[in-house]
Amino acid sequence: MTDIAHQLSISTSTVIRKLNDFHFKHDFSCLPEIMSWDEYAFTKGKMSFIAQDFNNLNIITVLKGRTQAVIRNHFLRYDRAVRCRVKIITMDMFSPYYDLARQLFPCAKIVLDRFHIVQHLSRAMSRVRVQIMNQFHRKSHEYKAIKRYWKLIQQDSRKLSDKRFYRPTFRMHLTNKEILNKLLSYSQDLKHHYQLYQLLLFHFQNKEPEKFFGLIEDNLKQVHPIFQTVFKTFLKNKEKIVNALQLPYSNAKLEATNNLIKLIKRNAFGFRNFENFKKRIFIALNIKKERTNFVLSRA
Repeated sequence: MTDIAHQLSISTSTVIRKLNDFHFKHDFSCLPEIMSWDEYAFTKGKMSFIAQDFNNLNIITVLKGRTQAVIRNHFLRYDRAVRCRVKIITMDMFSPYYDLARQLFPCAKIVLDRFHIVQHLSRAMSRVRVQIMNQFHRKSHEYKAIKRYWKLIQQDSRKLSDKRFYRPTFRMHLTNKEILNKLLSYSQDLKHHYQLYQLLLFHFQNKEPEKFFGLIEDNLKQVHPIFQTVFKTFLKNKEKIVNALQLPYSNAKLEATNNLIKLIKRNAFGFRNFENFKKRIFIALNIKKERTNFVLSRA
């Protein structure tokens, strides 16, 4: 508020008064066919809910909490006929949203965000790698090599560089692929999980749900318990993950909006009043600025 007042050479109270003049009324007669759901941090340790129109990027609602009761009470203000027009809801892997979305929007397909699915796989590989690394002595060459070049294990194998550089850990010139082969030679268990991880990434990025889930089902009982937990989560949410692979929707647009919201918070040094924060979001993101076309004269 103070910054706006300073820029416009007016008092802070005038800014607050003008801000209070804005009243954003929800239109409960319509909803977009494609919606995105996510959460953001209003205050430290407290998450809030946000819903956005996937196509025009307008904010549908900003709620102070993300509990099922808060979200349900808001969307039940729309008639069932309006809610039945929603065809797609994109969201991250936050399970409390799943049943709620089905109850409120019976005709909608749930599409999980692809980034979060890959993130679950990547974190599982990272945790398994650390556990295997810790089986070696902390001063051993194997421990130091796996610790230093951990990114090569996490990286998509198709993106590994072929450039050769001198590597102090190995005291020789090696490419990233050659380093990776050395790391995998230290542990058969690491090699097995790495190859499985890369195959899953390959089928996922090629949008091959049958092969992706076939690989999961074939290896479910043979993998590390950390991978088993992730695989069981994927199988439980198979329909939603298949939708993510077959449909061209994700939560990327809403994630970008969340970054803008973080910027609004940072520029204001935080907000104590949620309603002021909500108004600021709607003013910044829902009010479209008019474009001015400048015409250059030849005078």
